[in-house]
Amino acid sequence: MFAPQPAVAPPAPTGAPPASVVVPLLVGAAVAVAIGAYARVHQPTGIAVNVAGFSSPQAVKVWLGSGAAFFAVVQLLTALSMWGRLGGFSPSWAGGLHRWSGRIAFLLTVPVAVHCLYALGFADYDLRTLTHSLLGCLFFGVFTTKMLSLPKRGLAGWVLPVVGGLLFTVLMGIWVSSSLWYFTTFGVGT
Repeated sequence: MFAPQPAVAPPAPTGAPPASVVVPLLVGAAVAVAIGAYARVHQPTGIAVNVAGFSSPQAVKVWLGSGAAFFAVVQLLTALSMWGRLGGFSPSWAGGLHRWSGRIAFLLTVPVAVHCLYALGFADYDLRTLTHSLLGCLFFGVFTTKMLSLPKRGLAGWVLPVVGGLLFTVLMGIWVSSSLWYFTTFGVGT
């Protein structure tokens, strides 16, 4: 007679071919490395543009960064709502608020990044500034990865929450190493 065949479970579906995740990751890594390389070799000008109503260019960056962090928290809460992680609270407007809070958060980071790259370059004076510089480069790499992953159909269900969570974590690390440090060192004044 025939020997019984051992039961072999079929491979678990991944939800997406590897290339659909790998390409955004590689492009995001290239963006992070390119920004870091530019910041490292660019001779910082030390020239900063101040905005009326603020005491210094650093205060402008601190408040724009704090605004970005606020909208990142909105992003986190709306993502949790859309993914059903806030109990029964999942309003129909959560998706729109998620998209717009992300756009606003990103737009608030752009002038800060331009100032950091142009006026300061890649700073590594101490652990805080090194961490801040590395996280700043990583932020734009992870952001690129997330934006390139969004239109992909058939991605594994964990991809966007993981990339979005990493983006949130990196932005909070940037905020802690800059804005929170500034507020605890110099105060909350403008």
